[in-house]
Amino acid sequence: MDELIDIINAEGEKTGETCMKSEAHKKGIYHASVHVWIYDNNGNILVQKRAMDKDTHPNYWDVSVAGHIGAGELPIVSAIREVKEEIGLEIKENNLEEVGYFKSEFIHRADLKDMEYHYTYLCNYNIDIEKLTIQKEEVAELRVLFISNFKKEAIELKDGLLFVPYGKKYYQFIIEQIKERINNIVNG
Repeated sequence: MDELIDIINAEGEKTGETCMKSEAHKKGIYHASVHVWIYDNNGNILVQKRAMDKDTHPNYWDVSVAGHIGAGELPIVSAIREVKEEIGLEIKENNLEEVGYFKSEFIHRADLKDMEYHYTYLCNYNIDIEKLTIQKEEVAELRVLFISNFKKEAIELKDGLLFVPYGKKYYQFIIEQIKERINNIVNG
């Protein structure tokens, strides 16, 4: 689905201009998105398999929820909206904790250049995937992986799940952030 988005520069700052998402992808224009990593107190992480007809990384496993930030939209508002749209879960601002802002560049082909900055959030939530409703245009499947299995799949590439190649450094950061929060919960 095409949408109007804010243009940002290579340093991640808004330029005051907008364009359609399709134009940004075609021309390699920097823009912003959100990543929401949903985990529970037991160390389980929700991941999604991207729909087969997605332009970028179809059928790859990915962050719990991701999406573009609409023009003029605050990142946290976008995160809440995307969680509702993609998996049918209603969360509030206080369910989200921003943990970083990451540059990501993928040149898929000459006419598809995905140049983004990801506002990245953690969301501690009791995961029951049976109660979630996926947006079929975006998500093919949901899965819960224990944190050590997630590490094997996303970083060590041991068991054959194909994850979006954000890089080991990004995935290690996410794992460490989630581990830290789980330790804080367990140890009070």
